[in-house]
This record gives sequence, C-alpha cells and structure tokens, in this order.
Amino acid sequence: MLNSKELMEQSGISRATLNNYVALGILPSPIVKTPEDGEGRTTRIGYFPNEALDRVKKVQEMKKDGISIAEIANQLSSKSRHRYPLEEPVIKENKEPAKPSKQPIYGNGTSSRLSMELTIDSFPGPAYMVDNNFELMWWNEHAEKTVFGPRATASGDLQTRNLLSLLVEAYEGSDTQDLMETLQPHLAAAKKRMSKSALTKIYAPLGGEMLSLIESLYEGASAIEKQPIVHFSATLKDSTGQDVPCDLYISFYREGILFTYNQVSKNDDFLLQFLAQRNQVIRELLRKRKPYLSHVAVMVADLQNSVRLCSELPAEEYFNLINDIWQESEPIFRKYYGTHGKHAGDGMVYYFFPQPDCNYVLNAVQCAIELQDMMKKITQRWQIRKGWFNELLLNIGLHEGQEWFGTYHAGAHIEFTVLGETVNYASRISDFARDGSTWVTKSMLTQVPSGFRNAVNYGIPRKYDEDDHIFVKDTYANVGSILELDDPINSKFRDIEMIPVTQVRGISTQDIRN
Repeated sequence: MLNSKELMEQSGISRATLNNYVALGILPSPIVKTPEDGEGRTTRIGYFPNEALDRVKKVQEMKKDGISIAEIANQLSSKSRHRYPLEEPVIKENKEPAKPSKQPIYGNGTSSRLSMELTIDSFPGPAYMVDNNFELMWWNEHAEKTVFGPRATASGDLQTRNLLSLLVEAYEGSDTQDLMETLQPHLAAAKKRMSKSALTKIYAPLGGEMLSLIESLYEGASAIEKQPIVHFSATLKDSTGQDVPCDLYISFYREGILFTYNQVSKNDDFLLQFLAQRNQVIRELLRKRKPYLSHVAVMVADLQNSVRLCSELPAEEYFNLINDIWQESEPIFRKYYGTHGKHAGDGMVYYFFPQPDCNYVLNAVQCAIELQDMMKKITQRWQIRKGWFNELLLNIGLHEGQEWFGTYHAGAHIEFTVLGETVNYASRISDFARDGSTWVTKSMLTQVPSGFRNAVNYGIPRKYDEDDHIFVKDTYANVGSILELDDPINSKFRDIEMIPVTQVRGISTQDIRN
C-alpha cells in the first residue's frame, strides 16, 4: 500500500487535490493507521491501495483531454464512502461536456491552478447569486461581460435585476435554441425554490410566447432534491462570438442560489473544494452583496419592563431569560423568512422581504401572532421557575415600505440593515404598543390580499366608560386619537400621531389555509 505522502510525491498532486479526489469518490477513503517504521514523526497517516497511483494518472490523462473533474468523478467514482470535507458529492446533470474551445472566455487562456486562498472575488469565471425570487444579489465582472451584460447595474431596484428577465433580454435576436440551453439549468434551479404559479406571476410581463417557453422548460426540468451542489454543462460566448464549453456549478443556500462557471479546459479542483466550504462561501457572498431597493415589512419587538426585570433578576438569570426568548423565536422567524437586523438593547428587529410563493406582509403578521403565543409559554415556564406572577410581554410594531437594504461588516461579523423611515416608524409603533400587544400600520395591513385579511382579527379597543373597553373589529385609528398627547409621557409620539394603525389580536389558520 502507498501512504498519502508517497502517493502525492509519485503523482505530483497536492494535498488539497488528493482530499478532493477522495471527496468526489475518485479515490477510496484511506485506511488511517500508525505509520510503519521509518516514515517520520507522524503518529497517524492514511494508506491507499497501490492502484490509487494508476487512478490518479488516469485522472490526469482525462483532464488533458478536456474532460471536467465532475465528469471524471462520474465515470471513476468509487463505492467507498469518503471522509474528507466536501459536504456532498457534486451531482452530474444534463449532457456530456463538449470539447474545449481554443479561445478563452476569460483570463489569458493559460491553465490556471486555483489558489488555496480562493475567494469569491477571484472566481476564475462568471459567477452570480440570486435570491429565491431569482433577483441578483451579487455578481462579478465576468458575469456582467459574458452572461447578462451591464443592465444589472443600471438600477438599484431589485425587481429590475431579475436574472431570467436579464437573460431573455441579453439573448434578444439570438437563436432560440441558445436561449433555451441557457435557461434550462437556471429553471432547474428555480424549480427547487418556486412553484409554477409563482414563476408565472413573476414572468407574465415577458409576454405569452416567452412565458410559454419558460413554463415549458420549467416543467421539463429534472427535479433537484437535497443536493447542495449540482453540475450542468453550459456554453458561453467568447470575445469572438465562438462557443466555449463550461462547467456550471449551482450551489443552494437558504439565502439564495450561487451560479459559478469554469471553462472545461481549466482545473476546477480548487473551485469545487472552495464551494464545498459552504459557511465560508455564504459569509463572503453576504458581505459582498450589492445594496438594493426593495419592498420590506419591518418588525420591531421589545420586551416590556426589561429594565425592571434586569434589576430584579441576577445577571445570569436575566441573560438566560433573554436567550430563552431568542432561541424560542428563531425557528418562528425562519419559518416566515425573517432576516435579522440591527437593534439596540435586548429587543429584536426583523425584515420580511417578498417571497415567490407567499405574501411577505402576511408572513410578518403571522410571525408576530406566533411570537405572542410563544411568550405565553415562556411566561408559564418562568412563573413556575421563579414562583412569581410576572407576565413576560413582547410589544410588537409592524410597518411596510420600500427601502434600501444592505450590510455592515467588521471582520467576520455581518449585520443586515434597512435604511429609511420604515424601521423608524416600526420602532415608534413598538414603543407605542403596551401589555404585549401587536400593532400594524393601515398601509401595511391593506397590502394583505382581502381573502387572507378576512382571517386576521384586528381592530381598535374603544373606551365606553371609565374602566371598560370594547374591541371594535376591522377598524383603524390615528395614533394621536388613541393617546392623550397633552400628557408629557405621550409627547414623544407626536411624530407618528397622524399614522393610522390597528391592533392585531389573532389570525384564523383555517381561513388562511382555505
């Protein structure tokens, strides 16, 4: 048997390439054991069968013939289970890759061995990321030059950055077959994230003929199951207009979908290894995402009497309480596609953006209702734990608007933020809310389709004598008419006194489903 060091020395490959071959199943997993005498100070080393050297040489010959590493893995994959850090093998899709063009599509045409220090800024070919509505979040210069042109940078409005619309525009006047081949892998990826009805709604403005083509390709696309990375063969045009065969790798993340191209003749070992480091890749992509203008529903939630609770509880228990609320709420925010934002103190800010198959405003309202139910359970636990009668109350404010969305980052820390008055108004309404109530602006709630809005229990509590209130359903009121603004305590709400709001008390899930 050969140990890993001998295999690398005799074949001329690096440790990273060796690990990648194991990860892709080209080589079997090594047998790790104590080295034999005379093999240095290493306490544990991996051993491969002698045939592994012939396998590596076979791979090198196939790569010289222009066969991609994904296709090589497909042909030579061993049945052994790998132990090295590629989270899932790359899945082969679509047709066999064509032979490489002599004309490079990017770079100087020399064979490139990608650096171990590869970052998204140094991707060797076109690369871009879209959100779940297929709107561009990030792209590199190669993509702008060779895939969809400069149209993506013409506006900050996210809706003008829809990838499929840009591709259709870029191929206007070209052979329909070329457009179909370009759209096929993108629609296969879209099929994993959006329904046909959502697709039809987004692309209806393209017109009947183009919409029919997109729907047909969507229906004919093979289903992509749970694989985090899939491979397609693709063709792009070089500077002379000649076809250049490429490997297209599509990586799926909760935040969106990353497309990366690599010319067939180029070494893509390190590209695959980099894409396998999913946490690192998504962190870089989120740091580099372009600011964009988007509709957004903003939720601000604050724990009532948090200062008093902080003073009454030992520091350790207060932090346990806050962590309890955060940990219980995280799955709820994830369920409704909430994005965490910046907020001072122990409160929360979450952003809800348009989604392909659900209403983002309704998502925010449903999320708020579930948070209030969550707080009742947390209250019960802490009442039993502490033997007190305190109620833990979350005051929630909701508002919707069109704002710029971007990120702040320092080192590895990434913070999402929305610029504009929408967050300020949501924060002021959260401050206005009392006793664990949820208040939403009229301008936001009226954006929920009427069929769904009928399921929402909302209205204004009206005082009808000194001590009693009646809840008048399906009504709104200006903040100023609810509060006594002459009271110095309420003077801070003068800036929102003319905003019509309503209190949300519940939602009928049965009506929502129907």
